Amino acid sequence: MHNFVFENPSTLADAVAALASEDAQALGGGQTLLPTMKQRLASPAKLVSLSGIGELGESSVSDGVVTVGAGVTHADVAGSSYGSLSVLAGNIGDPTVRNRGTIGGSLANNDPSADYPAAALALNATINTNARSIAADDFFQGIFTTALNDGEIITSVDFRIPDASCYMKFEQPASRFALVGVYVAKYSDGVRVAITGASEDGVYRWTEAEAALNANFNADALDGLSVSADGVMSDLHGTPEYRANLVKVLTARAVAEC
Repeated sequence: MHNFVFENPSTLADAVAALASEDAQALGGGQTLLPTMKQRLASPAKLVSLSGIGELGESSVSDGVVTVGAGVTHADVAGSSYGSLSVLAGNIGDPTVRNRGTIGGSLANNDPSADYPAAALALNATINTNARSIAADDFFQGIFTTALNDGEIITSVDFRIPDASCYMKFEQPASRFALVGVYVAKYSDGVRVAITGASEDGVYRWTEAEAALNANFNADALDGLSVSADGVMSDLHGTPEYRANLVKVLTARAVAEC
């Protein structure tokens, strides 16, 4: 790990100011950034910790929306009554990861096998920053890439509460990342299906499944669909064909559980 300057601001304004300096990087729970720095794959000159900013740790429920502060840990979400979102959070990593990792850090990192990006897409989320609000459909722009500008900080995430929802994950047993994860959410104005862990381009919505489920919200509605292996990730844990099949299997299971 290279030498760096560490700052621990107590206000959002101070954090934004600290991030304005050259080669500064925000630090949430550090569950991705710190291991990357230890391997010398990243070497920011300054780390700006967000853990001391009280407003980032607040959550609320109002008017059909769950608002979760960017600094809220996975463990705190898991311990809340947020339905399938709490179930998702309770199955992230191990206790250490859940007690340190934050929802804002996960979304900003946008790992192609992370769980929260699927939740944001399926639950029609809005990602709020110090500068603006971004619809989840516009936020994710490819693996490890988002709409965030340099120095922009996620402050909170608004999730629309669905009529029914379920997250199904086939996990890689060592890391507990999603080999494939499927989040299905049913609303009065339509169904949303988000897939993580599969595509080489990162999290995405399976629009063909959404159309089929809008017509008939039943696992049988997916019978006529197929998932192409083109553009699906391949590694020692699973071939593209294997992951493509998991997408359909897990979507059907999620619908059945809703």
